[in-house]
Amino acid sequence: MSDAGYDHAAVERRWQEAWDDEDAYRTPDDVEDPTYVLGMYPYPSGKLHMGHVRNYTITDAYARYRRMQGEEVLHPMGWDAFGLPAENAAKERDTNPRDWTFDCIDTMREQMNAMGFGYDWEREIATCTPEYYQWNQWLFSRFHDEGLVERRDAEVNWCPHCETVLADEQVEGEAELCWRCDTPVEQRELEQWFLQITKYADELLEAIDDLEGWPNSVRQMQRNWIGRQYGTELDFDISGHGSVTAFTTRVDTIHGATFFALAPDHPISEAVAAEDDDVRHFIEEKADPEGDEPNGVATDLTATNPATGEEIPVYVADFVLSDVGTGALMAVPGHDERDHAFAQKMDEEIVPVIAPEPEAGEEPVIPDVSEEAFTDDGVLVNSGEYDGLESETARERLTADIESAEEATQYQLRDWGISRQRYWGTPIPVIHCHDDCGAVMVPDEDLPVELPEFINTTGNPLDAADEWKQTTCPDCGGEATRETDTMDTFVDSSWYPLRFVSPDLEDAPFDLEQANDWLPVDQYVGGIEHAVMHLLYSRFFTKVLADHEGLAHREPFTNLLAQGMVQLEGEKMSKSKGNVVSPQRIVEEYGADTARLFMMQAAQPERDFDWSEEGVRSTYAYLSRLTEMVADITADEPDGEDDAVASYVRAEIDATVAIASAEYDELTFNRALRETQDLTRTLRQYAAHTDPHAETYRRGLSVVVRLLAPVAPHLAEELWEELGQDGLVVDAEWPAAEIDRERVTKRRQLVQNTREDIRDIVDVAGIEDPEAIEVVVAPEWKYDALEIAIESDADNLIGELMQESHIREQGDAAASYGQDLQAEREALSTTLDSEAEHAALESAAWLIEREFDAPVSVVHAVEVPESVHKNAEPGRPAIEIED
Repeated sequence: MSDAGYDHAAVERRWQEAWDDEDAYRTPDDVEDPTYVLGMYPYPSGKLHMGHVRNYTITDAYARYRRMQGEEVLHPMGWDAFGLPAENAAKERDTNPRDWTFDCIDTMREQMNAMGFGYDWEREIATCTPEYYQWNQWLFSRFHDEGLVERRDAEVNWCPHCETVLADEQVEGEAELCWRCDTPVEQRELEQWFLQITKYADELLEAIDDLEGWPNSVRQMQRNWIGRQYGTELDFDISGHGSVTAFTTRVDTIHGATFFALAPDHPISEAVAAEDDDVRHFIEEKADPEGDEPNGVATDLTATNPATGEEIPVYVADFVLSDVGTGALMAVPGHDERDHAFAQKMDEEIVPVIAPEPEAGEEPVIPDVSEEAFTDDGVLVNSGEYDGLESETARERLTADIESAEEATQYQLRDWGISRQRYWGTPIPVIHCHDDCGAVMVPDEDLPVELPEFINTTGNPLDAADEWKQTTCPDCGGEATRETDTMDTFVDSSWYPLRFVSPDLEDAPFDLEQANDWLPVDQYVGGIEHAVMHLLYSRFFTKVLADHEGLAHREPFTNLLAQGMVQLEGEKMSKSKGNVVSPQRIVEEYGADTARLFMMQAAQPERDFDWSEEGVRSTYAYLSRLTEMVADITADEPDGEDDAVASYVRAEIDATVAIASAEYDELTFNRALRETQDLTRTLRQYAAHTDPHAETYRRGLSVVVRLLAPVAPHLAEELWEELGQDGLVVDAEWPAAEIDRERVTKRRQLVQNTREDIRDIVDVAGIEDPEAIEVVVAPEWKYDALEIAIESDADNLIGELMQESHIREQGDAAASYGQDLQAEREALSTTLDSEAEHAALESAAWLIEREFDAPVSVVHAVEVPESVHKNAEPGRPAIEIED
């Protein structure tokens, strides 16, 4: 092989064609319970970016590994093909979203094939096809039948640039910007379709604990988003307006309620604003729920505290939200930081009614709340008959004693508004009758409701599709109009793993029997940014389908990996920053295997990592050297002895197989690949040191090729064939080895420590050309002393050691070693025994001989004078160097 490396383009082209010819990645319908590996399907934006490449290399490598383990594997790919960007791109280019989308899909599919991703393309789906989205419509009707669909006026997040509604999850940051275009989001009142995810709030929350294969960070994000709180609902009488219900988690503080607050859009606030210019001005001009500090305006109203009968002032305040709790709250500034800040601003009274729990027999010390609220639980003070009660007990008593009070549960989670005022999405299958039938579901036999031709206009193009809009009512036959809102694209992605099971099924969204056998997805991979949108919605859909359509599982994904970003110089790659690395360029210059291998060895999959051109070149050099090693053995079969060196290499091969396999199981590919590259280095050193034992060396190369095959599949196929192996490596049997991993770790550490000690001695003593190196294993009694020290809990370790006659006989040496053990007692760990250390060092002596170009002898302590072995310890032999 030349210094230029191997011909990656020819190799990759050849094996991609071979995989196609062999239908290597096809999963037949009749297989039982395949391992389902899935990467979050991409939006077809036009070209793959490095984030895509990393995501899909992870799933591809894992799918290939499982296939080589002898498992049937389902590894499909599809396209999240609806969405506003395609609509905007079509408008800008005066084309239509469908043509634009499918052009992008063709480009990205070609790039995926160039990367060597092993997908079952016969199962490919695109959510923008009527064959797919008719089942969105069918599912909408089923949800409607089960009482999980509602249409109502609602204040919605509106992006004026995108001209569409956004879900709460699509509004980002304190500035409330659109997740796609960074435009400030406005609030509008629109009639919307909702899926009632809140009916599943408790199960969605409680089942999180069972998602043991998910990252804790994602599980916590979902808990926070659902935001369940237990508390009390109770009524305050508002002068002139009757009872208003408030929700509180701290009814134990009710005696410290010094004012009452209403949300700006609460009906009473709006009624007051109609007559009070100050209140109207505040609501229309000043209210800022996202502001850094609470703002509000006083009204002439008072509220009656149901626990005390006292009248307290009523404010309209922007820190009260109509969609959190009841839009009304009792304010207790002594024990809530936000209420405290507002009370100071408005000069309202701040009364402490909770004190820290006192020591037994002592009176509680009332806290000073003039400058800061006391927010912990404690005991009640200034609360009449409830004084002295602990907070939790007081909450129970007050809830029972106050006539209007009852236990209540509140959630931050809101129903999922799916209406979008845009063209490129699934038409909501509803017809609005002009007579008295109202909103009527489109009958199943009339599905799909297909999109009309695209009209390039401002606003929602479906509103301009007059001929498409005009229809007849399915119930009465009278004139009617189609719903012109389309569905949020997260509907498409909430059930798409089910469609891969039976993508061509014409009479149902999925084959139920097959879905119940093949799902849930065993390993799912995608970005953590989907933690509270796609992943939560998918869980909701799965539970509904389990309850009403016979699905046998209630969670869609058993294991989830949230992969990290690919960065350049510490920053996320993006077109706007101009720091994008083109996957296509890397493939052309170095090959897909190089890009894949570099990405997978650079960091654990869930970690961010920096793209490095130097790292890419180094990876390419490694693959080129491996290619040369295989070429050399096929050109000139070695004929070396099966000696101690071969034994060492065999032990390293077995260790590598066992450790790398365990790392593949855990998806810690970087560690598996580090093991593989270390073995490659050992094999190179072996061939450079001596004529290798043919069977050992060939097995080593065969193992390296198979361990690399999930990540660098093209070159692995090429080298597998050159090694004379039958069939494709994609179908090859994964190498096997049984080892004691702890023993291997100790053996490797022993060899590493010994080599480092020799380097240090050579460096410190200034020995330029060692004549001979002697490695002396510690005397047996030191191993016994170490074992006693590890197992003993006696205060006097030396005394315990001296009870052993063979240790006591060592005299001062035993006392000195005992003192060392006593000093390091917390850090002690077991080592190999004396014989195992000797054998390990003897088999690794060739590595030391190669490095220092000097003969190495490994001896037991009994073979040398005490002056030589006195410094030898278990795991740290003594070193004698002759210069």
